[in-house]
Amino acid sequence: MSDHLFPDATLPALSAELLDIPNQARLTAATPSQHPPRILMLYGSLRERSYSRLLTFEAARLLEAMGAEVRIFDPSGLPLPDDAPDTHPKVAELRQLATWSEGMVWCSPERHGAMTGIMKTQIDWIPLSNGSVRPTQGKTLAVMQVSGGSQSFNAVNQMRVLGRWMRMLTIPNQSSVAKAFAEFSEEGRMKPSSYYDRVVDVVEELLKFTLLTRDLGPYLVNRYSERKESAAELAKRVEFSKATGCGSAASDTEGGRSVASCEMPEVASDAPPKSSRCCG
Repeated sequence: MSDHLFPDATLPALSAELLDIPNQARLTAATPSQHPPRILMLYGSLRERSYSRLLTFEAARLLEAMGAEVRIFDPSGLPLPDDAPDTHPKVAELRQLATWSEGMVWCSPERHGAMTGIMKTQIDWIPLSNGSVRPTQGKTLAVMQVSGGSQSFNAVNQMRVLGRWMRMLTIPNQSSVAKAFAEFSEEGRMKPSSYYDRVVDVVEELLKFTLLTRDLGPYLVNRYSERKESAAELAKRVEFSKATGCGSAASDTEGGRSVASCEMPEVASDAPPKSSRCCG
């Protein structure tokens, strides 16, 4: 008797040649990275005494004590999305740090029941893709928030949604500090409390997940649907080359034709253009 629930094993909707069946061997890095985990930290307030910044600093101290290499981005001077070119120095700095990092911490105050615009602006400036590179795909993420009143989870929940959208591996644990004004000393250090203990939990978990996945990120988030889409696009290019006689760039030059004459024409579509950010 078969152990399968469905004796009919056919999968007519599947492109079997594109299926990549997971296996244990692929989940072990042949040469694990030896450098310290690289963590980028973002906070969502510009106030002189910003509790999201203080909480970020406290988590950064813990990360460094555990052996991580930490960078903290200062959002002061970062323009609104689409209000400046991608070459703006603050945008370039943020994007460079996002590419450098292997994991991130996002920490925002909760304002009007949501993360702050300052926090969202930073995330919006990080592109989903930059050419063939996806700066955040497969990287780990921890989310934290501070509140002026009772404990809430609106901001961390929103950031979790954004982390999924950015194709990040958001860890299960999180930190939400209520009445943050009472949790820090005049010197800006976090007082001993269950809130502090939770921050330690988050940092430990982030480093564990980063060490576990940083060499495997591209494999973990490799998708059948995108392999199928890429194969379809390749097939279109091959068929176009056959139909037009266009070959390699070298043969085009030797034949006296410009490379541009062999480019596939634009195809009209009702679908909106692809973009690395929301089209607004």
